[in-house]
Order: sequence, then C-alpha cells, then structure tokens
Amino acid sequence: MSKVPSLPYNKIIAALERDGWIVVRQRGSHIRLEKQLTDEVLKLTVPAHKPVKRSTLAHILKQARIDIEQFLNLL
Repeated sequence: MSKVPSLPYNKIIAALERDGWIVVRQRGSHIRLEKQLTDEVLKLTVPAHKPVKRSTLAHILKQARIDIEQFLNLL
C-alpha cells in the first residue's frame, strides 16, 4: 500500500472534484465539499493549508470513501 503524501489543499480539492465532489462553501481556512450518492450526501471539510498534513489527508480520504491508490490516480 502506498503512503499518503503531504499535498497543498488546491491539489487535494482538484482531485476530489474529478471524483464528483462539489465545493459548496468556504469559511475562513476551511473548504466544505459535498458528493451526492443515490441514498445519501457525503460531506467533507478540507483545511486550506499548504501543505495539508499526511494524517489529515488520510482522514479526509477515509471520510470520502476513497483509497489511496484511487486518490493518487485522480491527481
């Protein structure tokens, strides 16, 4: 399994948008994204940090239900 990289927030958001996530709002240094599934709406908050810590990104990917290999392909 690949290690989670430390990336700037704009690259993370661009990759998530390729996966169908939509930026719905930003408040301060937190960017809120949503993704509509057939029976639920998933919600994420990405901090506007350069870089986002590896552990934070790993938690974001877990909430987004995306594995690291799939995420790296979206970059």
